[in-house]
Amino acid sequence: MASLKELKDRIGSVKSTQKITKAKQMVAAAKLRRAQAAAEAARPYSERLTDVMASLASKVSGDSAPKLLAGTGSDKRHMLVVVNTDKGLCGGLNANIVRAASAKARELQAAGKDVSFYLVGKKGRAPIKRNFEGQVDQQFDTSQVRNPGFEEAEAIADELITLFEENKFDVAHLVYPIFKSALVQEPTVQQLIPVPPPAETGAASGAMVEYEPGEEEILEELLPRYVKTQIFGALLEIAASEQGASMTAMDNATRNAGDLINKLTIQYNRSRQAAITTELIEIIAGAEAL
Repeated sequence: MASLKELKDRIGSVKSTQKITKAKQMVAAAKLRRAQAAAEAARPYSERLTDVMASLASKVSGDSAPKLLAGTGSDKRHMLVVVNTDKGLCGGLNANIVRAASAKARELQAAGKDVSFYLVGKKGRAPIKRNFEGQVDQQFDTSQVRNPGFEEAEAIADELITLFEENKFDVAHLVYPIFKSALVQEPTVQQLIPVPPPAETGAASGAMVEYEPGEEEILEELLPRYVKTQIFGALLEIAASEQGASMTAMDNATRNAGDLINKLTIQYNRSRQAAITTELIEIIAGAEAL
């Protein structure tokens, strides 16, 4: 049985931890409002751009379509762009993203495809490198950026487009969480490159819209912007998901610390009472012996 001093020290240690988790919870709650607003504000633009891309793609023939839309003519080599956080203490968020990416990778490998990874964020690197040794081709470091934004999304997109034009891969998939609430962040996998055709996006292709100067010229400008926008949206979603998951995890940790403090306090009081009772018995026994 632990001594009274050990129990008292442990109670003090758990209380200190509880203060840290409570502070972390409050910080995450404050950051969540801003991150959630940014993620939700970006969704309509992304959805509308997807509709425009679908409308344009339906008007362009296969021979004149840009490579970002037409693809390489093969689907042998697949790259998974996995977006994780740089910091921990956010529950199972990163584990769920890695699980979704791993499931997609194994599905592609089972179909006879070659799979490689492009990793954004530090927390998903170790398990993916361990489970898919030698298949991590590229990494993008966002650990030095306080709030990754469009500049980082643009850098990632430019690098991916360059790799695609150099025929390093045939298809790229984006793996990231969609923020639903502080309790729910849903990992999703979507095709990023080549840009999915109208049938896959679900957008209406029969809209009577005329484009100037021409569909091909507009696509040349919009396709890279589409890729950047999707990656930017993923960065906003991961930021909101991180704060929501962190707030929930720290709330659970604070509650668990409180329960542990109560249990340790009861154990401390019982041990202290037992020690006092033992001392009284010894005093009484000594008095009777005299």
